[in-house]
Amino acid sequence: MTDDVTTPRLTEEQLRLLFQLESIFMPQARRQREDAYNRLKETRIGDGQLRFVHYTSAEAAIKIIRSKRLWMRNTTCMADYREVLHGYDILYKVFSDRSKGGAFVSALDECVSGVGQEAFNLFDTWWNQSKFDIYVTSISEHDKREDDYGRLSMWRAFGGSGVRVALVIKVPKVSQGALALGLMFSPVAYLREEEVHAVIQEVVQNIGANCNFLRSLNRDVLIGTVLNMLVAGVTCLKHEGFREEREWRALYIPKLQTSPIMESTTEVVAGVPQLVYKVPLDASVSPDLADLDFSRIFDRLIIGPSSYPWVLYDSFTRELAQAGIQAARDQVWNSNIPIRT
Repeated sequence: MTDDVTTPRLTEEQLRLLFQLESIFMPQARRQREDAYNRLKETRIGDGQLRFVHYTSAEAAIKIIRSKRLWMRNTTCMADYREVLHGYDILYKVFSDRSKGGAFVSALDECVSGVGQEAFNLFDTWWNQSKFDIYVTSISEHDKREDDYGRLSMWRAFGGSGVRVALVIKVPKVSQGALALGLMFSPVAYLREEEVHAVIQEVVQNIGANCNFLRSLNRDVLIGTVLNMLVAGVTCLKHEGFREEREWRALYIPKLQTSPIMESTTEVVAGVPQLVYKVPLDASVSPDLADLDFSRIFDRLIIGPSSYPWVLYDSFTRELAQAGIQAARDQVWNSNIPIRT
């Protein structure tokens, strides 16, 4: 137990500042975030929380439920072997273009002299030292119409050849737990190179339109915001061929921001020993994690196509009940989607 581990809570004013900075420097992420929560309002689902789904193996799901820990793995161990390099390559091309990269730096210099180049220098240092030190958990937006069956493409893509399950969770729009854990939580953008150019041009225009506001900020805050924009760009920009995944990413980058309540161990995954960070979905670890406690965010579990549906149903309802899910038998579903197993 580490109940004494707490972090200062953000005030309403600080939250408004974060949202305003996101609108200026990360307009694509802001649009995707707002679109997702607007769809939530239209369907009248939940209490201001967006539902996401984590497709994984049945074995991994049992470990998550028992430990109340969600694993974060290094991006170099993910299925898309070019995860971060894809985003970096595109941003490098954009900012290497003198007209575009120069316009970005000039726009910032009009507000606060030297901020743009200083942020780029920090990013280059971080990239050279830490590009292989990024840990991620991937989840996907979950629609109401997927409640009974899940998503066919995701059953096929994740969890290996064994029994697969989908863990559906509810994530608050603003999470004190995520802030305490030092996590960056962002939608993935599936953009072509020319679309990235257009977003950067939009950012340049936003900077010009908000120059007085940006001048009022502490210099370190502004540099940190630009750095976060570049980091989010390389980590949450993905090939458009993956668009149907509708992925969001929780990112942990220990050399940028560490948290005393984040856990790490060396685990063997598919025969490969590797460092794994574990997100504690457990309010007993810290009061700050109350809004991410497993019993609070769990929505349902969908068992993928299998030859043993009722054995799996019984096992998962037992495990969930022991994890504090009061109505476990009403929150586990067998997907009867007709594919061979």
